[in-house]
Amino acid sequence: MKKHFLIFSLLCSLFFIESAFAQADGTPAPEAPAAAAEAAPALDSGDTAWMITASALVLFMTLPGLALFYGGLVRSKNVLSVLMQCFGITGVITVLWVIYGYSVAFNTDGMAADTVNFNSFFGGLGTMFLKGVTVESISGTIPTVVFVMFQMTFAIITPALIVGAFAERMKFSAMLLFSVIWFTFSYLPICHMAWSGAGSFFGNWGVLDFAGGTVVHINAGVAGLVACIMVGKRLGHGSEPMPPHSVPLTLIGAAMLWVGWFGFNAGSELAADGTAGMAMLVTQVATATAASTWMFIEWFGKGKPTAVGIATGAVAGLVAITPASGTAGPMGAILIGAAASFLCYIAATKIKSAFGYDDSLDVFGVHGVGGIVGALLTGLCASEALGGSGLADGVSVGGQIFTQFKSVVVTVVWSGVVSAVALFVIKQVIGLRASEEVESIGLDLAEHGEEGYHAR
Repeated sequence: MKKHFLIFSLLCSLFFIESAFAQADGTPAPEAPAAAAEAAPALDSGDTAWMITASALVLFMTLPGLALFYGGLVRSKNVLSVLMQCFGITGVITVLWVIYGYSVAFNTDGMAADTVNFNSFFGGLGTMFLKGVTVESISGTIPTVVFVMFQMTFAIITPALIVGAFAERMKFSAMLLFSVIWFTFSYLPICHMAWSGAGSFFGNWGVLDFAGGTVVHINAGVAGLVACIMVGKRLGHGSEPMPPHSVPLTLIGAAMLWVGWFGFNAGSELAADGTAGMAMLVTQVATATAASTWMFIEWFGKGKPTAVGIATGAVAGLVAITPASGTAGPMGAILIGAAASFLCYIAATKIKSAFGYDDSLDVFGVHGVGGIVGALLTGLCASEALGGSGLADGVSVGGQIFTQFKSVVVTVVWSGVVSAVALFVIKQVIGLRASEEVESIGLDLAEHGEEGYHAR
């Protein structure tokens, strides 16, 4: 027994000595695999708390932020129609997101890095009805259900943005059908191309779109331009005044958008860290710069700065900083805010007037143009020379800007084609716009049987 005990003790000693030397020279000890398993990403309560908050902030952008912003800009006889459209889209898109939207946008089955195939554009259907998503599922450091909720709020607000382009004249049924078709064939594929990771179409290119320049704003802006042209102008457009019925509502809505946008941009980091903090800072800087720029353009050009103008400028800044919010620094944010405000002002006033299209609430002028400006300047402002986070190894500023340009072109063409086809089909099946009588009475009373305001 003593002999066996001595042999056992000797073997144990040799084992511990070997382990010590293995750890000293960097060779993994036998316990290393268990340690590696412990170091794997785990749920982070701080990140989770922030992402739950960010999700609520982004939903707040649509209801009530966007609804009030748009509602104040239309005439009083159509205020409820705009609010109803935002509510209707929120309800329908939520359900569709759970059924198939999340899967088409983020399922990575069949994807492979540096390979272009069908799954580079459309996600698989393996997670339809959120199959396999449980309370134990983790995405990075947050529960998958929180990620699903956060991305759902993006899917909700994007088609809701479009309604401002054809406000006061499109039938509610046609609007809802268009939103469903466009969500399915334009939002989901562009979202998948940009955000589903290695193997996605934009991912293979190295496109920088932190929070939705292509996915949300260019996508919706182009759809809005196509829609307002195909639906046609409002009765009396160009011959009778159509001022906003409640500028206070518009400013309140814009303020809500500004606050909610912190969830939009800072939340896109999916963590409570320094990048999220910088995203929040540059969002504030770009928005303040854009609002101030628009204010001074009107002040010097027309003699008076307007409340609608400063609100519109703020939204232009929010839009433009969105794709760059995870890579730009404060100086880049000032550049983006100023450039976007100036160019969106030109688009919403001079260009719209020159071409004569009736983009009722400047969806293309602000979201389309602002998104394009922001997407292109993301390639420049990511440079460390402008205080950005830096570009990938071997990528020049010119090369990154060209990559951004390619993503803009793809998004413009994709959204434009899907929108045109969807609107054409809907026009043939149920018609697009309300009758002249309904439009004259107002969509509130004619389509919803209610009025926003009652005379006393």
